[in-house]
Amino acid sequence: MAANVTEADEYIGANCIVIEDWTDADEASKGRILNVAGRTLARKYPKYTIPDAAAYEFANVLATAYNDTNKLARQGIEDFALNLTVTVGFKADLVVGPDADLAALIPQVALDLIGAENGVVISKRGVKWTVL
Repeated sequence: MAANVTEADEYIGANCIVIEDWTDADEASKGRILNVAGRTLARKYPKYTIPDAAAYEFANVLATAYNDTNKLARQGIEDFALNLTVTVGFKADLVVGPDADLAALIPQVALDLIGAENGVVISKRGVKWTVL
């Protein structure tokens, strides 16, 4: 993977819908986010070639999951107020904790890109046993 922040900025700016958390991050943070995205994808899918676009899509998701506001939720804050006019609350089951499995945040579009690169179909849905 030869992903870099400059190419990520261009890709995310052109192909992702919600990009504010990515664009608000400084260059060092973007580099770390991109490294974590690439490493997580490579660890989760070691048999496949990971295209840079998949890492960029995942990096954009991670930028939102680990933005400053969500960081407060991970630190245990349930809600807070700004100037007594705006109150922000967090739903406990939506918070990404410090021990969260980052692979759970991989978007389907990243999996589609990996699948297209490798000629396979990868889905977030898994096969599970059920009783009727």
